[in-house]
Amino acid sequence: MRYQSISKEMYIRNRAKLVKKLKPGSLAIVNSNDEMPRTGDQTHIFRQNSDMFYLTGLDQEKCVLTLCPDHPVESMREILFTVQTNDLMVTWNGHKYTIDEVQVVSGIQNVKWIDDFEITLRDLMSRVQVVYLNQNEYPKFMTEVPLRDARFAVKMRQDFPVHSYERLAPFVTELRMVKEPEEILQLQRACDLTNDGFRRVLKFVKPGRKEYEIEAEFSHEFIRKGGAGHAYPPIIASGANACILHYNTNANLCNDGDLLLMDVGAEYGNYAADMTRTIPVNGKFSPRQRQVYEAVLRVLKAATSMLKPGTTNEKWHGEVCKIMEKELIGLGLISNDDLKNQSSASPAFFKYYMHGTGHFLGLDVHDVGSRQVVFETGMVMTCEPAIYIPAEGIGIRLENDIMVAEEPENLMAGIPIEPDEIERWMAG
Repeated sequence: MRYQSISKEMYIRNRAKLVKKLKPGSLAIVNSNDEMPRTGDQTHIFRQNSDMFYLTGLDQEKCVLTLCPDHPVESMREILFTVQTNDLMVTWNGHKYTIDEVQVVSGIQNVKWIDDFEITLRDLMSRVQVVYLNQNEYPKFMTEVPLRDARFAVKMRQDFPVHSYERLAPFVTELRMVKEPEEILQLQRACDLTNDGFRRVLKFVKPGRKEYEIEAEFSHEFIRKGGAGHAYPPIIASGANACILHYNTNANLCNDGDLLLMDVGAEYGNYAADMTRTIPVNGKFSPRQRQVYEAVLRVLKAATSMLKPGTTNEKWHGEVCKIMEKELIGLGLISNDDLKNQSSASPAFFKYYMHGTGHFLGLDVHDVGSRQVVFETGMVMTCEPAIYIPAEGIGIRLENDIMVAEEPENLMAGIPIEPDEIERWMAG
């Protein structure tokens, strides 16, 4: 394993918290992710279902977790099923978990081979009335590919039609939003790798570099330091590309006089960092570039100070937009008359700042949690204000990862962001 794993005690606590939310006489089932096919005989690199990882720490396919807290036999109250390996499988695909290893990683004592799942499931189902099934309930997520949890739900309703079925995701979502101390440490490690990558890139960027060359510098540093690579497809956007919010072709030339927007984050131990920095390709901001940059930076600092318990993402964003309006007026991009004539459906700032101020962060880069959830200490949010001026070829976004607290904690405090510091690093 390339990363430092979390102690099993955290996963034991996570399962205990979940069990307290289940109805009496119930069973909860969580599946690992599939190995996703690529083409020919290839599969994409495996990435564990975040809910499974949160509850067990297991980073392997073909695993199933069952929680049946009221089972009369204590050893049957939590079971982990995993694939049984043989010499041929090991020769071709490498090591898989042994039963002892599953116990050490997860803290689950009753570990069975996946071949025993069907018969064991029938025993569990005979003792419960309610079954909690898991699924990906991220509101904006749509896919034509049925995930393992979704396929499993269909099969369960066919095989056991007279049971009552309920959603597990709301409970796991509620738990995952507030990070355990061990999770904050993993997030900090992901942020530290991102810091290392950024400092490497500051020495590398100059006119004539290709965007993908810069992406490769980040990749090199992330993997060299024990990360899995990028937590999401990186955005390396020079010049006008910086005004394309989800640009990730990363194929263009970085030209003298352009800005370079880089939205990147390392993944460490399945936890995601999410950073954006915007730098001058030639190492020196023009007066106008610096003016816009400093406006975004002021908004970032003000927005960060607001990430305290008691507010919501929706309210927070609303307050940040008021600050953004003042900055846009100062930049000559909108006027007070524009504010007087704007509508709620078409606010004046939206022409230059058209996305949210941040999102939840954790095991997924767009982690679980809604815009109406009340912030609590221990939640982690990105903070990413921006100003996009396509007519001037300027797109500037700045983003840090912040732990919600009475005194918000910037997990990216060590990453250069002040314009003078950026220029010093690039000159050195």
